Amino acid sequence: MGPHPAVAAIRLAVRRVLHDILTDHHSSPDVPAHERPPSPLVLVACSGGADSMALASALAFEAPKLGVRAGGVTVDHGLQTGSDLRADEVVLRLRELGLDPVEATAVTVGREGGPEAAARDARYAALDAAADRHGAAAILLGHTRDDQAETVLLGLARGSGIRSLSGMAAVSGAGGRYRRPFLELDRQTARKACMVQSLPVWDDPHNADPAYTRSRLRHEGLPALEKALGKGVVEALARTAQLSRDDADALDAWAGRAEAAVRDSAGLLECAKLYALPPAVRRRILRRAAIEAGAPAGSLFARHIEEIDRLITGWRGQGAINLPGKVVAQRQGGRLVIRQG
Repeated sequence: MGPHPAVAAIRLAVRRVLHDILTDHHSSPDVPAHERPPSPLVLVACSGGADSMALASALAFEAPKLGVRAGGVTVDHGLQTGSDLRADEVVLRLRELGLDPVEATAVTVGREGGPEAAARDARYAALDAAADRHGAAAILLGHTRDDQAETVLLGLARGSGIRSLSGMAAVSGAGGRYRRPFLELDRQTARKACMVQSLPVWDDPHNADPAYTRSRLRHEGLPALEKALGKGVVEALARTAQLSRDDADALDAWAGRAEAAVRDSAGLLECAKLYALPPAVRRRILRRAAIEAGAPAGSLFARHIEEIDRLITGWRGQGAINLPGKVVAQRQGGRLVIRQG
């Protein structure tokens, strides 16, 4: 008899991603074939929760069959009493699954952007450092279709445009470091896989704390939407994410091609040429220019880009616009100048 359907589903998802990683690893143009390690290392980021424990177990099962080395890392955010002991427990569980190397890494969570964003930034910085330290080809993340739906709704609430509606990419990070095998699987499948394999899981109390926006959305917002609109809301939001990502990628590519044509010989943006572009393309060029001038991408919101855009489309002689990162945008002699103030 084969494995439980939930276990089979998570293993299949991981197997597909490992095949992709192996293909990328063997076809990398940057590293000569004789210098490539014979077996890539793939790490799983594991909090001890159901999603990441299901992911760790599937990685431990599939990796040896494909000749992939598999390890794990857990991040101790230090936000709860006993978090260091819990991180040690996760390390033990990962080692029991047969993963190696395995480590716990502690981080200090700042305050910039709010508690959720600050914890996320600290976590990814720690994961990047772990990947560099071990020479990992990729890190697997346990985000599910439910997480994707929540991300789309959060993006919608921010009003940040189509890119924020595209949710999380299946492949992201420098060189495609981060892989999310479970974006087409629901959270319940991962939990069921843990249950039938008798894998102990830890439910983070922050995930049920109404002080956190995502927690309120998970326990109040999405259930209310499903009650009002019927089942299938999560699946529809996940489809929206993929369609939005395809559209956003196409518009980004268009903006990339158009940017050179709207700059003068000195590299300054020409307002008349920008005005002639479709708004979605023009605003992408403006956003990119602001980031290149030093504005932090995470602090640059739609309202900032709209203010810059009015220098092009609603010119009334207005003064300079202050942007995050001490960047200033102003119109001078038919040119748009964006620089450090």
